[in-house]
Amino acid sequence: MEISAQISLYPLGREHLAEDIAQFVEILRGNGLPCEIGAMSTLVTGDSAVVFSALHQAFDAIASRGGCVLVSTISNACPV
Repeated sequence: MEISAQISLYPLGREHLAEDIAQFVEILRGNGLPCEIGAMSTLVTGDSAVVFSALHQAFDAIASRGGCVLVSTISNACPV
């Protein structure tokens, strides 16, 4: 099933956030997901299994370096 996910990653306790966010997006793209990067969130679309797997992989990579918060809105009804 095709879904869209609007995601926001908030690394905690770090002076510079850009490196963690860039790595997060690179993992999503490495899984073949198109990413539309906005000022406060990123929109990804794709097969639900791929999106959820990539989000899991990307979250684990960033969380292994310290605290973080991931906020996501996922839909199978919004335009893809």
